Amino acid sequence: MHTRVGSADSHLIGYRADVDGLRAIAVISVIAFHLSRSWLPGGYLGVDIFFVLSGYLITLILWREALKGQFSILRFYERRIRRIMPALLLLLFLPP
Repeated sequence: MHTRVGSADSHLIGYRADVDGLRAIAVISVIAFHLSRSWLPGGYLGVDIFFVLSGYLITLILWREALKGQFSILRFYERRIRRIMPALLLLLFLPP
């Protein structure tokens, strides 16, 4: 049995444990900041780090697809929707 690791697009660039680890540190820093600002006063910078790393991965995927002549804007947005929609729906329908 094969366990899938990484995002839905990982097969396009190969799983990057180093980048995934950095993204995890960024998320943990934001959580620590929200729990108590005194724990990690600059923890909000984790948001910027997370977005830079995610942007790097997305750009790498798009670049490789374009080089292969396989880029599709519709497929790109479909993957983004499939990834984000479950969390968005859960958040929208959870009681406050």
